[in-house]
Amino acid sequence: MKKRVKIELENMKFYAFHGHFEAEQKVGNQFLVNVSVETDGAMAAQTDRLKNALDYQKIYALVKREMEIPSHLLEHVANRIVEALYAEVPAVEHCKVKISKLNPPMGGEMEKVSVTLER
Repeated sequence: MKKRVKIELENMKFYAFHGHFEAEQKVGNQFLVNVSVETDGAMAAQTDRLKNALDYQKIYALVKREMEIPSHLLEHVANRIVEALYAEVPAVEHCKVKISKLNPPMGGEMEKVSVTLER
């Protein structure tokens, strides 16, 4: 019997060079990334073995790799992360990725701007 498990990697912090403006691409900014994946956790729950579970260290490494590739839009980065999750982590049945740019250059005070992609 399937056991739907949600695994969340929350507030992963990265310094990256994403943004439309040239200054953002040169200076960079702080980003927070949240990833939520759903998988069948029945075997992991029964066996207590990592080989039967979704390895979230692999997810972190995948997110880190994609965050290191500069992009003009957060939507593009989020899409790359989602596509990589489905391609490289076959146990993923559903995922949601949220990327937040801290202190975005908006001409006023703002904590963050976020993009969320779900599939």
